[in-house]
Amino acid sequence: MSVTAQSVWNNCLEFIKDNIQPQAYKTWFEPIVAVKLTDTALSIQVPSKFFYEWLEEHYVKILKVALTKELGETAKLVYIIKMENTYGNKQPFTEKIPSSNRSAVKSQDVDIPLNNKNPELRNPFVIPGIRNVKIESQLNPNYSFENFLEGDSNRLARSAGLAVAAKPGGTSFNPLLIFGGVGLGKTHLAHAIGVDIKDKYPEKTVLYISAEKFTQQYIDAIKKNNRNDFIHFYQIIDVLIIDDVQFLSGKTGTQDVFFHIFNHLHQNGKQVVLTSDKAPVDMQDIEQRLLSRFKWGLSAELQSPDFETRVSILRNKLYRDGVEMPEDIIEYVAKNIKTNVRELEGAIISLIAQSSFNKKEITLDLARVIVEKFVKNTKREVSIDYIQKVVSDYFQMDVDTLQSKTRKRHIVQARQLAMFFAKKFTKASLASIGSQIGKRDHATVLHACKTVDNLSSTDKQFRKYVDDITKKLSV
Repeated sequence: MSVTAQSVWNNCLEFIKDNIQPQAYKTWFEPIVAVKLTDTALSIQVPSKFFYEWLEEHYVKILKVALTKELGETAKLVYIIKMENTYGNKQPFTEKIPSSNRSAVKSQDVDIPLNNKNPELRNPFVIPGIRNVKIESQLNPNYSFENFLEGDSNRLARSAGLAVAAKPGGTSFNPLLIFGGVGLGKTHLAHAIGVDIKDKYPEKTVLYISAEKFTQQYIDAIKKNNRNDFIHFYQIIDVLIIDDVQFLSGKTGTQDVFFHIFNHLHQNGKQVVLTSDKAPVDMQDIEQRLLSRFKWGLSAELQSPDFETRVSILRNKLYRDGVEMPEDIIEYVAKNIKTNVRELEGAIISLIAQSSFNKKEITLDLARVIVEKFVKNTKREVSIDYIQKVVSDYFQMDVDTLQSKTRKRHIVQARQLAMFFAKKFTKASLASIGSQIGKRDHATVLHACKTVDNLSSTDKQFRKYVDDITKKLSV
């Protein structure tokens, strides 16, 4: 029987399979293709430079033992790093090369054993120049299920999080999308899921990242021509947790790369957890193919906590901080701060601080003063929908009229004011604002903001419109 590259590699794989974890074998050895055998040099094709570097960093010894066993002491291993974009097949990590050079491959001849110059692993979480191949989870261990108190407002999301943590990638909650307003505990729950998975499955690679940081890393990767390494890095994660996914709104390139990463993870039984400030159906400027995938698993809403849950949250916070407080004061704070958990805890911290710094006893009167100041100084979140309603009501028209294509002067001005206030009071991009206010583009929004600025300084009546609406939105 003739010895071929495939037969040699198959024998190597049998040996490797018996000596490493099944998940590691699936991730790092199944995608490899045996290409050719020349004397005692076996050429194998790997999907990217990142892949090659990881093999050399973690599996060079076992590769040397396996290959020496098959080809003797003079065995050599040649890596062929494929540079072609093949998202649709079993090598989804690499970039497309020009059609004129479609057959070109970058090949690197590596003798085993390697010299002492270890290749630098491209990990977007590692500061350049600092050597660290370990992928840190970026999780905050202080956010746990133990201090995420259950109530009617969060029961579904918390239960789904526990199910995912018990069996990541093995439930129908994949992806798990947790959505809700500011300060309701989305980030806390996302971290708690990751922390619990790391406790139960220490061998799994868990990574938490905000959508904003993910986007910045992708931009950096494009600048440095490391796009395939960036994609491959994220495709090796077992549990990927992305916070504030609505930040991808209007960012076409980042959405495209995340689409491919998401597909790969989902197809390979890896867990994806997402958080957002709104449900998928309400997300603007997110590609439909991505939105449809967000809906594959479970979307669980976090709502404002009821009175009993707010009391429990405060008691738990005081217990963890070792502080005692009269029950009537706890209930007073819980009754008067209803919006979200962050404000609730912030008020109790302010109360403790005032008592400590000023050497005052915590009384109901002190609580009243603190709560009144706290509620007064807390900015209410203003949505684009709310802005459109306020502006429409002010000019005595409905929102549909405001969003219409009509060029009537008073309607155009109302629409421009809505765009102006949306830019002023929200963090939405110009593209997102335009999309939500009559499906306009970002240039229209920019023009509207400039027009409002100009008219405010030259037209007294228009200035009054701006002042009146500002007051209504600032209440």
